[in-house]
Amino acid sequence: MNLWLIPLLPLAGALLNGLFGRRFSRAGVTAVALGFPGAAFAWSLWVAAQFARLPAAAIPYSETLAAWMQAGAFRVNFAFYLDQLSLVMILVVTGVGFLIHVYSVGYMAHEGGYYRFFSYLNLFLFFMLTLVLADNYLLMFVGWEGVGLASYLLIGFWFQKDSASAAGKKAFIVNRIGDFGFLLGMFLMVKTFGSLSFGEVFPAAANLGVEGSAGVLTAIALLLLLGACGKSAQIPLHVWLPDAMEGPTPVSALIHAATMVTAGVYMVARSSPIYSRAPEALMVVAIVGCLTALFAATIGMAQNDIKRVLAYSTISQLGYMFLACGVAAYSAAIFHLMTHAFFKALLFLGAGSVIHALSGEQDMRHMGGLRRKVPWTFATMTVATLAIAGTPLFSGFFSKDEILWKAYSSPQGSPVFWAVALFTTLLTSFYMFRLWFMTFFGERRTPAGDHTHEDHVHESPPVMLVPLVILAVLSAVGGYVGVPHALGGHNSFAQFLAPVFATGEEVAVHVADAGLERLLTFLSVLAAVLGFAFAWVLYCKRPELPERITAALGGLYYAVANKYFVDEGYQAVFVRPVVEGSTEILWRGIDVGLIDDSVNQAAAGARGISGAVRKMQSGNLRSYAGWVAAGAAAVLAYMFWVGTR
Repeated sequence: MNLWLIPLLPLAGALLNGLFGRRFSRAGVTAVALGFPGAAFAWSLWVAAQFARLPAAAIPYSETLAAWMQAGAFRVNFAFYLDQLSLVMILVVTGVGFLIHVYSVGYMAHEGGYYRFFSYLNLFLFFMLTLVLADNYLLMFVGWEGVGLASYLLIGFWFQKDSASAAGKKAFIVNRIGDFGFLLGMFLMVKTFGSLSFGEVFPAAANLGVEGSAGVLTAIALLLLLGACGKSAQIPLHVWLPDAMEGPTPVSALIHAATMVTAGVYMVARSSPIYSRAPEALMVVAIVGCLTALFAATIGMAQNDIKRVLAYSTISQLGYMFLACGVAAYSAAIFHLMTHAFFKALLFLGAGSVIHALSGEQDMRHMGGLRRKVPWTFATMTVATLAIAGTPLFSGFFSKDEILWKAYSSPQGSPVFWAVALFTTLLTSFYMFRLWFMTFFGERRTPAGDHTHEDHVHESPPVMLVPLVILAVLSAVGGYVGVPHALGGHNSFAQFLAPVFATGEEVAVHVADAGLERLLTFLSVLAAVLGFAFAWVLYCKRPELPERITAALGGLYYAVANKYFVDEGYQAVFVRPVVEGSTEILWRGIDVGLIDDSVNQAAAGARGISGAVRKMQSGNLRSYAGWVAAGAAAVLAYMFWVGTR
């Protein structure tokens, strides 16, 4: 199948634009930037067609390119691995990624560094595709670190802005904390299994059986989870993602909504044979996901920057995916990963269209009444909002409800998980319809002193609108591949992924109670309707109420609006002591006080001695004779002293 072509094509685009893009015309840069990712998507479709013809015995399909390293019995290859899970991922990454590239042509049309931006964007696709196609954890880690590098470059693309540079560094540093856990997990994996290849690690993990208490599999799973929390912005390593909105909006859509941040979910799902045999680690995954979903949703309700609302929404939705993995519903997690890629990419690109229409304005308090000015943007964002809120028949409804049902009914699930996730559904609906009403309804609210005429608001060009329309269609119908049995479907998506998780989720197949599942579905729809109703009352019917509620809540609202001061806490506990310790102890104390002072004192001593000795070289004959006589006397005295001993 030549799987290597899928990541190689975007790499070729990145190299061409990165090395020669300065000499290309803008049209030439665009052709390279779109041609190679488009070819990767086309090749992925061809691979999907070939995969459909493979017999079950030939899956997973593996291609070894070359030996990478070998030490005794330990061996790692440059090899690619294709099964149902990696097939879904390459189609999502190349498909959504290509649409975002097309959108970027319009969004970045008047920006400097055009060739550089697309070189970074292509480079990101190369590393992400390497990550999801890797045959072993070490090659996966190469892609893992690569998307971190590309993320750093893209977040800080506008490097002349201090906030963008700081956000890029923050993302890079926080992800290194998680990557340290990933590395330790791989070291322990080598010690335990003697391999990092999926084809050897997973059968060996299966032979160890389910752990009755915390053991080596639990340790490996928790270390891998630390890496996943960094990459997928789960608490306590979530703080980098909101700041990453400093990058261009297409970056937010591609890296921080549709693909990169889902790498942690993919890694946990890929490692299901390990996690499903470490029930205590699974419980930790579920708790982290559940708390993150609720935590981020509460913050999203109080944000006014349109992109930051979506950033916290991303963190919350990723929490849903981790909750699904934690209750061993891996196919439900990947289902929501796919639908989320559609509607969240659409939301970010739609937000970019709004920002483009308002000449850079991102504060929702300065928007309003835009639905007639930007009708295509309004229509497509409406579809995405309905999808993420869990409106029946839209994609998010099917994938979210699958997670809620598994959180309740799975042997690893709990009514507590279900209740927290259900409440989060209400909050999600509220903050998304809050965004919708504040942006598109009511009267235009302009900041004081802004005399920009209303007629300056304009719809985006077709090159930006076409990707929005395609993503809107996918957001509307993408969930129909996973309609559950309780609603008259066959859950084809779960059946397609079942062979991948045969050693995980399918170990304990739960016979669904269709009546109970429909009841829980009704309750989730009711929660979404209540969220819509609250948003309509507060931001459409009675727009004066939010200010009163804010005043009544006082400190609680202030804490939520300031993200519970987590950043400030990290600054006080970790960052400031390191900076001050480095300044006072390492710099002033050791570098200046010890090292520099030692060198300076040695130099001063040498200078003093040389100053004294220099007086011997006076040029005066009498002085020389005196020094010779003194020297001779000293020599004779020494010889006399030695002779008398």
